Amino acid sequence: MAPTKTPKGKTTKASDKDSKAKAAKKAALHGTHAHAARKVRYSVSFHRPKTLRLARNPKYPRKSIPHAPRMDQFRTIVSPLNTESAMKKIEEHNTLVFITDIRANKRQIKDAVKKLYDVQAAKVNTLIRPDGKKKAYVRLTADHDALDVANKIGFI
Repeated sequence: MAPTKTPKGKTTKASDKDSKAKAAKKAALHGTHAHAARKVRYSVSFHRPKTLRLARNPKYPRKSIPHAPRMDQFRTIVSPLNTESAMKKIEEHNTLVFITDIRANKRQIKDAVKKLYDVQAAKVNTLIRPDGKKKAYVRLTADHDALDVANKIGFI
């Protein structure tokens, strides 16, 4: 049944409704998914498809505040050492001797001395004493005097 033409060349509303009704009848009788072709698989192993993975969007922070610095300059240097041999190091080798935290490394010790006493360290030597404490020998640069720094700290 061909759609009837109006004088201006447009189809009538009745024929549109008629074709829609026939399409609905066909879909109801045969089903819309009646002749789906089976997907051809070329591999014997099944690879799970990659699906959407959303970034985490937490409702609240798991830590209320960030942790304070675990090894700041006050934790790194425990105390200055003023034994006879330490005094000899101060006078002759321009070297300060400190007891430091066991977990502090040379770089942290150097930075802590710079922040606490405003002096530049040339190098740092460390050792672990038999009693389990870490001792650090901090050699100062030539423009700083270890004796003046020791007086400023107040252990001479």
